[in-house]
Amino acid sequence: MSGLVSRRQWLRTTGLGVGATVALPGLLPALEASRALGGVSYPTLLAQLERDVTTARRAAGPIRLQFNENPFGMSPKAKDALMTGWAEHAQYMSPMQQRLTETFAKHVGVPAENVLVTQGSSEVLAIAALAYGAKGGDLIVPTPTFEDLPRYMETLGATVHRVPLSDTMEHDLPAMDARVSANTKLVFVCNPNNPTSNLTNESALRDFVTTTAKRAPVVVDEAYHDFVDDPSYRSMTDLVLAGHNIIVSRTASKIHGLAGLRVGFAVARPDILAKLAAYITGSPNAMGLHAANASLQDTAYQDYVKASNREGRTLLLNALAAEKRRVLPSQTNFVFFDAGRSLDEVQRYFLSKHFLVGRAFPPYTQWCRVSIGTPDEMKQFVAVLPGAFSA
Repeated sequence: MSGLVSRRQWLRTTGLGVGATVALPGLLPALEASRALGGVSYPTLLAQLERDVTTARRAAGPIRLQFNENPFGMSPKAKDALMTGWAEHAQYMSPMQQRLTETFAKHVGVPAENVLVTQGSSEVLAIAALAYGAKGGDLIVPTPTFEDLPRYMETLGATVHRVPLSDTMEHDLPAMDARVSANTKLVFVCNPNNPTSNLTNESALRDFVTTTAKRAPVVVDEAYHDFVDDPSYRSMTDLVLAGHNIIVSRTASKIHGLAGLRVGFAVARPDILAKLAAYITGSPNAMGLHAANASLQDTAYQDYVKASNREGRTLLLNALAAEKRRVLPSQTNFVFFDAGRSLDEVQRYFLSKHFLVGRAFPPYTQWCRVSIGTPDEMKQFVAVLPGAFSA
């Protein structure tokens, strides 16, 4: 590479060498792996990645199983693309934004005119709140669920109607429907739901979304879409193509491991996207755009992460069944179970074993949400799991 700084040299001179492993456990292993692209087979590279990630995360302190993060970080190919995006760090308006729009549109099977790239899927929710709730009105949401949209709407002076989950801890769709009125500005559904990890009945939810969208816009949060194994599950993006008044939000934070780079997507009719775009506060960062574009095309990495997640999730579900704990069927990268005691006590116990687990989600104050780490981490976690239920 005559006349050029190699990626290895760049990583060292910018402090992203081996010494940064503790500070950046989710980033470094894949950055290190990206140096070897072309030198070994990709399956070999991914096998090395799990070993390196587990070592780095253990060295960084308590293992993070509380934020539904991808423990592997972004793919080696995304890291390689990130280095290309780095060259645009001093520029506005990266041309990669349009390329990513087209790549994501192809990925989900819609025209590019139906996609808006945002600064994480949280921005999709923020601009939806601004576009539809700036003058108040009502928001209908299940509870508990992902809280960003309700929080944004309340900040704008809207009234949030939180509808408790059903007895099976799915969205109570009849009760949500009963709350929709002429004053409703938005309706929110999250499928799979966070924090409960489960799916709502496919046909019932699809019927609810299509009928409700005739009365008020419906936001469908599909952040965990890529982890779903249930063959009955379908994305709601086809309803966008059918012309329904809905906004589907997706993210590059989960299976793609780009949570810190903030890349998300809204899928909706062009007229709805134009309304949302008026409230965008800035452009996604260039490096995140490059990384997301590469990751969407890296199906081998997505398959690898999904398989690893399934392995770790099965380990945890089986261990909870052995302990006779009530646990919801998970279609995500986390599991939600009844610990049978104060979550504060459960958190303290797991911290003593060097694990961080999720916060409380009222009214389920004895339920614990655990994100899925690497398979090796989950083996360690289930080994200490029984002690969490001791008096």
